[in-house]
Amino acid sequence: MKNIPKLNEESIASACAMSILATAGLFYVNLGGAFLSAFVDGLGIGRDIAGFIVSANKYGAAAGALVAIFIVKKVNWRITSLFLLVSMISVDLISSHISAPTSLIVIRFFHGVIGGISVGLGLSVIARSRAPDKVFGMLLVIQYSFGSLGIFFVPRLVEVYGHNAVFAILSLFTLMTLCLLPFIPDVTSENAPEKSSFKLSINKPLILGLTALFLFQAANMGIADYVFELGKEKGLSISETSNILTVANIISISGGGLVYLIGLRYGRRIPLIIGFGISILFSFILIFSDYIKLYFLANAMTGIAWGFVIPYLLGLCSSFEKSGQNAAAAGFVSKMGLATGPLVGAVVINTLGFTGIIFLGATALSISLVLVFLLGNDVEGRII
Repeated sequence: MKNIPKLNEESIASACAMSILATAGLFYVNLGGAFLSAFVDGLGIGRDIAGFIVSANKYGAAAGALVAIFIVKKVNWRITSLFLLVSMISVDLISSHISAPTSLIVIRFFHGVIGGISVGLGLSVIARSRAPDKVFGMLLVIQYSFGSLGIFFVPRLVEVYGHNAVFAILSLFTLMTLCLLPFIPDVTSENAPEKSSFKLSINKPLILGLTALFLFQAANMGIADYVFELGKEKGLSISETSNILTVANIISISGGGLVYLIGLRYGRRIPLIIGFGISILFSFILIFSDYIKLYFLANAMTGIAWGFVIPYLLGLCSSFEKSGQNAAAAGFVSKMGLATGPLVGAVVINTLGFTGIIFLGATALSISLVLVFLLGNDVEGRII
């Protein structure tokens, strides 16, 4: 791969390629509730069991991201990513031949571990780039763009081919990432990591930033993974729900795109406050999903806010050092949040229902916003 010409690091194509690399290992998250619903419809299992399968995949990713924190300074990210991507395709193929929920929980956890390491490496590469906040914005654009395609096609393919369609789509995305891997630029030398230590620098601003990131991801994913089932609960057909969420997801792309355009022109504090405010307000509006227009509007606006806030939170956590290790740590915390939200949802869905999940999510978002205020001037980031 050394002899293959690399993309210009400051180009949009480069930002897209880096973003795809940091997405491949966790692409199933971007399929939203369609992934969970595919197990409900394709395997004929309960919503709670499907939630446990999805959570297992994400907890595995969190475990992998934890490993990534301590290896990003020690490995060749390009060669390691090649091995991990091939492994993910293999595990997806194995998963397609399994229908027992317990076995799926185990194999998807293993897939998550591999994918979590891959995403951690991808995030560390972005953190070493010249404008990480902007590339993190592009990361959300890529995730929402391909997620929109997944939300549209997965339910329809599941109806025809069963739950195996999910694993076929995941394998195709990973294969695409493999093809792009040789063209991703090498990070600039001044931002390359030192390979002398496994030590992770911990400080109060980083802890506050990581905690805010965890709660934000847990809240949003806890709601998002059940929003497909919420639509069905309100009388929408699978196709109608898929169409509404696809359009909402496409609109959500604007959140990450806006971050890519403005970067740090207005700092981080003001964008974060605006993004959190929108997220909290429209999460509550999901309670009134009996009105289909409000169901659509709430999904679109929470998606925009999600895509807008996450790049700034990731950029904040990454700004405290330039080796990419903090970015990998943020990846771990992010995945713990993504896994915990659906797990809490799976535990309470049969007792509190969708309204309970929404209230819990909105509460977690509010606490996360408080943590952003507690950061004070450190929200703008600083190198230590």
